Amino acid sequence: MMKINFAGGEPFLEPRLLGQMCQFCKQELKLCVSIVSNGSLIKQKWMETYGQFVDMLAISCDSFDEEVNKKIGRSANGKPGNQILHARQAAEWCRQFGIDFKINTVVNTYNWEENMNQRISELNPVRWKVFQCLIIEGENDGEQSLRDARKFLITDPQFKSFLSRHSDRKCLVDEDNSTMRTSYLILDEYMRFLDCSGNSKKPGPSIIHTDVHEALKLAGFDEDKFRKRGGDFFIKVWLAANAGASSATDPPKSGGCSSSGTSGSSIGDIEDIASP
Repeated sequence: MMKINFAGGEPFLEPRLLGQMCQFCKQELKLCVSIVSNGSLIKQKWMETYGQFVDMLAISCDSFDEEVNKKIGRSANGKPGNQILHARQAAEWCRQFGIDFKINTVVNTYNWEENMNQRISELNPVRWKVFQCLIIEGENDGEQSLRDARKFLITDPQFKSFLSRHSDRKCLVDEDNSTMRTSYLILDEYMRFLDCSGNSKKPGPSIIHTDVHEALKLAGFDEDKFRKRGGDFFIKVWLAANAGASSATDPPKSGGCSSSGTSGSSIGDIEDIASP
């Protein structure tokens, strides 16, 4: 294990615990540490205290139109929120504290026609992860699930249209449904790998009580797909950097998403499967 990513839900609902886990993973386990957040609960004091233990911070931002965010469900008590402000503030803090800044976008019914080029260029993330909205059985597939995301689904041509519109963004890394299902290792709060290969999140045995190698056999993980999407590149570069080596392929610490900027297409990570 070389890298860990804290996602949710919202990790910053427990800021002190999150900070302590980042510190432990960085100092004791010597891992590359990343976080995925909506940005609304991040405070400068937290960054001042724990930012030194974070390598990458990803902000979920599905639209730069607050009315669209409201339709998607990214709002405060049904009112338009400040998602754009949160993204800008997070980007600034990342530059201030030497953390790689990333944006995650789930392309869906309400945003697939949006042109985000200018905003992404302004925020200049190291990496812009663009996911196709994915249905997971028992989680977001109907009225009996935690959420019903069926109305958010888009076609493959609609997803490709969004990608084509933003093809000049060199940091863009796209993942369609097929890629997402089996190229991630996901641990839940009980330390169980979640097998998504059957279009659901099927928990395996907890690695607290089971050998991790045996648990991995039941995780539905496709290593070939992981490597094909560049999932191991960031780890290799991070190891080289921590060994004191320098490389022309080292990921930048302050963006690179202009049309002539540094490509982030081969910087890998491990995170939760995306859905609205």
